[in-house]
Amino acid sequence: MEKRIFERINPGANLPDIRKLPADKLKAWLAENGEKGFRAKQIEEWLWKKSVKSFAEMTNLSLKTRTLLEEHYAIYPIETAKAQKSSDGTIKSAFRLSDGHLVEGVLIPAPSRMTACVSSQVGCSLSCKFCATGYMERMRNLDAAEIYDQVVAIAQQAESEYNHPLTNIVYMGMGEPLLNYANVLKSIELVTSPNGLGMSPKRITVSTAGIAKMIKRLADDQVKFRLALSLHAANDEKRSRIMPINESNTLENLAEALNYFHVQTGNRITLEYIIFDKFNDSLEDARELLEFTKKVPARVNIIEYNPIREADFQNAAEDRVTGFARFLEQRGVVVNVRRSRGKDIDAACGQLANKS
Repeated sequence: MEKRIFERINPGANLPDIRKLPADKLKAWLAENGEKGFRAKQIEEWLWKKSVKSFAEMTNLSLKTRTLLEEHYAIYPIETAKAQKSSDGTIKSAFRLSDGHLVEGVLIPAPSRMTACVSSQVGCSLSCKFCATGYMERMRNLDAAEIYDQVVAIAQQAESEYNHPLTNIVYMGMGEPLLNYANVLKSIELVTSPNGLGMSPKRITVSTAGIAKMIKRLADDQVKFRLALSLHAANDEKRSRIMPINESNTLENLAEALNYFHVQTGNRITLEYIIFDKFNDSLEDARELLEFTKKVPARVNIIEYNPIREADFQNAAEDRVTGFARFLEQRGVVVNVRRSRGKDIDAACGQLANKS
């Protein structure tokens, strides 16, 4: 069944994907077929700057060149299978990949910004107990072009729905970005390159559940984007109960890796803290978080929880959230309380699960 879906979406499904072909190999292939070397740059511009979905749209190429490309290569863009608009203006899209799998991406509008939340994997393998995606099987990693396509599609929504350009990108959708390391970094290169979408890396945040060795690798690679850690509890016992990844990546190891990242890159770190009713919302929990911030130079995002049917967690009471945030602020921590967006269409943090 999946193969038939693939063939229906992509009639040339057996042809290699031109977007996976390195620029030097594309140039060499064109030369072998009697084409000028500068054609490679033109094709790359059509693919990554203009985001075309077919060779027919490459209008400054001759018909002969376009036919040659169509005979040997294909473009496999994602398609928007379904889009839902929340009462607060948030738009969630189910994107169909060329093999029939679905991932979800979200446009989050605000007065001064338009943020795209994109996915990096089909499903997830980390099994966080509060997250709908964590109850899905991880099917595969997305390739760089599939992540890039989500950004393009959501940017087009921002323009068409709100007449406003996309300003920010967060890798906080389905999957763990650092378990798809090469493709995530390549997608960011495509989005930030002057030969691509030209966005500033400072407007991109990659969120991880916490894989210490990969955080250090980001540091060694001197990345320019922001990093966020999904913390959610500042003691190992509690964090391991809701995030099994903590058993092999303890808070001590994560603190060391985050400090290394900060020293090597100078980039800002954010600690994300979903606040659950009667689980991690006490002043003692706040005190533990305060102690962690003394080890890691970071700001804190306190995030409203969005209940899912697979788990029994509930959002903390408003007075507990307020008291928790005040405790940290009074002790010098930069705190932002992030309210949920798109809850009514299951587009909020932790709710992405391809229910359609």
